[in-house]
Amino acid sequence: MPAFYLEALTVLLGLGLLMFDAFGPATNKKLVGVAAVLGLTTILAASFFAVGPASAPDAYWAKWSMWQFYQLDGTAQFFKAFALVCTILVILMAIDYRPMLVKFTSEAGREAGTGEYYALPVLACAGMMWMASARDLVSIFVALELVTITFYVLVAYMRRNVGSLEAGVKYLILGALSTGFLVYGIAWIYGMTGTTNLAEISLRLANTAQPVPLVPLLFGIALVLVALGFKVGAVPMQIWIPDVYQGAPSPTTAFLSVGSKAAGFVVLIHFLEPFLAHELTRGPVLTILGLLAAVTLLFGNLAAIPQSNFKRLLAYSSIAHAGFLLLALATGALGTATSLAAWQVVSFYLATYLLMTLAAFFILNLVRIQRGAEDLAAFNGLGKTNPVLALALTLVMAALAGVPLTAGFVGKFLVFQLAVVAGLWWGVVIAFIGVAAGFYYYLKVVRAMYWNAPADGQKPIATPPITRVVLIVLCAAIVIFGVIPMPVLRAINWHSAAAAQVVADPR
Repeated sequence: MPAFYLEALTVLLGLGLLMFDAFGPATNKKLVGVAAVLGLTTILAASFFAVGPASAPDAYWAKWSMWQFYQLDGTAQFFKAFALVCTILVILMAIDYRPMLVKFTSEAGREAGTGEYYALPVLACAGMMWMASARDLVSIFVALELVTITFYVLVAYMRRNVGSLEAGVKYLILGALSTGFLVYGIAWIYGMTGTTNLAEISLRLANTAQPVPLVPLLFGIALVLVALGFKVGAVPMQIWIPDVYQGAPSPTTAFLSVGSKAAGFVVLIHFLEPFLAHELTRGPVLTILGLLAAVTLLFGNLAAIPQSNFKRLLAYSSIAHAGFLLLALATGALGTATSLAAWQVVSFYLATYLLMTLAAFFILNLVRIQRGAEDLAAFNGLGKTNPVLALALTLVMAALAGVPLTAGFVGKFLVFQLAVVAGLWWGVVIAFIGVAAGFYYYLKVVRAMYWNAPADGQKPIATPPITRVVLIVLCAAIVIFGVIPMPVLRAINWHSAAAAQVVADPR
């Protein structure tokens, strides 16, 4: 099956869900969410059979000119599957979030205003999948805007909630600003190289007979990095994250934290590839990435320490994790037969981040709906009223902090290893400070669950079947991939023998 069928099918699914919502029953929109999950699961299964022109050179579609904008490789396949899995989990979370959606969007006894909430993530998923294969700055821009415009609606979806509307306005204004930076940066790069195709940009940089002017090119690169920094939550473009994360519906926040961030990083990886491959631009670009990584790590981790709202804590945590990912890219590691490349470490880190963050948001979802609050005080005594749920959240917080034998530890370990091999000792020191701060603010949640007494008359939290099954799967994966990371490493197309050597021997 041609790879671009995946995006086409996803868009058709999204449009079909909108039609189903328009003509289906107004009293119960759960079926729209279930249909979205089933459709995306089918597309996920089909993604394993997708091929590009290199695998079918004689096919009629392999001759199309679109392949200069779209490419299927190991990175693209991994992130397509990542986007699909993330969207499936977010929609499952949204199904259990229905009481809150109904409260702020519909009349009592009706769900007429909630159906689109299950269709919009599917359209955003199509944009993320296209971003994974985009190899031209124009196609990257179009896919990125499809995702961003969809999030404008999702963030402000609870129209009767002032916090959601405020978050939507902030995200719209700053998102539009970042789009301006992106377009302006693309224009500068096109002016200096005469092309927007990333492969051709690499050829122009390698042409010593007609050297590309360095300073104007770096200006264009910096503008694009500012725009992508907004998408991934890097300092100083992170100012929207705490307020938007807190005001948006919880499934939207989870989608922003995982799906949007992953999409931003896959674009960043593709965008940086030609500039890191040539000595003309490699040094300055790595310097910019190093500065972004340093300030993002420090700000995200230190600003999370005083937070008393769990959603805001996860927002600053998201910024901190963006710092770790940027540090991996700042090493410029290209990979060898026995070592990971920077993009592979980023891919592994994002895969584990998906498990941990979505598990945290599933639990937050329950607390928000049944206890009516998102503050850390709402988790007081959870270890007594809901021991199993408290144990799951303890595991998630430990993984986010980087406790050994969890998937979060392996991801951070690989980032530290890249920094040590690259000689970025300043990065190692700053990352260590970040990890130490993380242990404090993540374990504040554990303290609230086990050391603080529950409020008088506080009832146990009921766990719906969907959330229960998802939490079991996510928590099991956090432990399994923390002990046996090979399945994820194989998924990012890295030779198993090399992976085994890195994990077993950090030297």
